Amino acid sequence: MAMGGYHDPTQPRLTRAFFARPVLQVAPELLGCTLFHAGVTVRLTEVEAYDGSNDPGSHAFKGPTPRTRVMFGEPGGLYVYFTYGMHWCANLVCGSPGVASAVLMRAGEVVAGLPVARTRRAGASDRDLARGPARLAVALGLAGAQNGIDTVAVDSSVVLRAATPSPLPGPLPGPLLGPSPGPLSGWSGDVVRTGPRVGVGGPGGDAVAYPWRFWLQGEASVSAYRPVAVRRVKPPVRSADP
Repeated sequence: MAMGGYHDPTQPRLTRAFFARPVLQVAPELLGCTLFHAGVTVRLTEVEAYDGSNDPGSHAFKGPTPRTRVMFGEPGGLYVYFTYGMHWCANLVCGSPGVASAVLMRAGEVVAGLPVARTRRAGASDRDLARGPARLAVALGLAGAQNGIDTVAVDSSVVLRAATPSPLPGPLPGPLLGPSPGPLSGWSGDVVRTGPRVGVGGPGGDAVAYPWRFWLQGEASVSAYRPVAVRRVKPPVRSADP
């Protein structure tokens, strides 16, 4: 089992009140929490915060659209979107209804349902089963049909539970980088790192203004950071003079 946490199905479920807070408070506190769906449980090790109209990197920066409608709904909703014409990615809605913000679940460790996850991600190593947002969605069986699910509803098929306190005696060496999001409840012993979000271009990719990716130090399931690729515009080809 990875250092700094372990799966405990007896932990309480996350509530509406947990999600009904600023996204920069919710995001780091999701680290170490577990998410269950369709026979697989993943312990979250990496997330990214997106703050709606205050964030040029957010899908909801310019207001609601049919695609982002869920982001403007109740906190605790699941926003699942299709990207690059091939991948699903899953987010948890935060804040107040009508004010869109959400946390992208970037990566995690499969802590229950390994045979199911291995079938869905055939050929992947156990470390890579949910290492990256698209892989995480596949491992958990999340796709368009799950968009809009209320994860805090009693009968929800997606269940999030609080992190289990680490059995380690104290915090690992190293600082909490970036702006402090407040107390990180529900676990201890892990070191949270912050940095720029993956694959976000333009102003939203500014590492100084938006160090809004949070991950647990030392976790093998954390995805590799890649800055957004800058497309070079090729000059027009001039035909030779006759």
